[in-house]
Amino acid sequence: MHLQWDAWLLNLLNSIPLIATVVTSVLSILMARATLRYAAASDKSLALAREEFEREWAPELHIKLSKVSASDADLIVTNLAKISVLLQMVQLRRLSHAMPFERVFLNEPLVGGRTWTQNFQRRLITATGDEFEGPIAASVTFFASGRMYRTDWFRFQIKVRDGKIVYLEPIAMAARRVQILEEESCEPLSDRELELVQDVTGGNSKPEKTMAADASH
Repeated sequence: MHLQWDAWLLNLLNSIPLIATVVTSVLSILMARATLRYAAASDKSLALAREEFEREWAPELHIKLSKVSASDADLIVTNLAKISVLLQMVQLRRLSHAMPFERVFLNEPLVGGRTWTQNFQRRLITATGDEFEGPIAASVTFFASGRMYRTDWFRFQIKVRDGKIVYLEPIAMAARRVQILEEESCEPLSDRELELVQDVTGGNSKPEKTMAADASH
């Protein structure tokens, strides 16, 4: 009986390393799964934080063409974001034509939450002609945080008679957020660089629809 007890105790002692190995393996698997879940949760939290930061500080401009009188109209650019931008170019075009009709080169800073206004009567008449009725669109190219952006086309319905604006009202909001064109240093564009962004419609030769698919805000 004493020998059987000794043998059982010896077997138990010999099994301890095996039991310890099994327990260690199980704990390692559980720790690995917990670590993977924590890493996935951390990545998701980081992605959400980055998205929130980018949304909060992403540049966003609103463009408005406003009729002041029959012989006077203003372009109003509002910086809806916190970040300041540097306005570089305004483009005007009739939606029945793919290429812009009028380009105005600028070098105007616009602080976040502020508005920039300029008289655009002559520019509008140049883009439409003395007799015109239909949709017209405006877009702005600008620098922000070392990158060059371009807004979508903001659309307006305009009626011009004898070189005077009879009617001018917005018909749709921009369909997309601003698009990144360049990621160079935040310096004014050279003539060569401006040529690269003048044809913002690319190879599209068909008229755009007058209504956007959805609003940018």
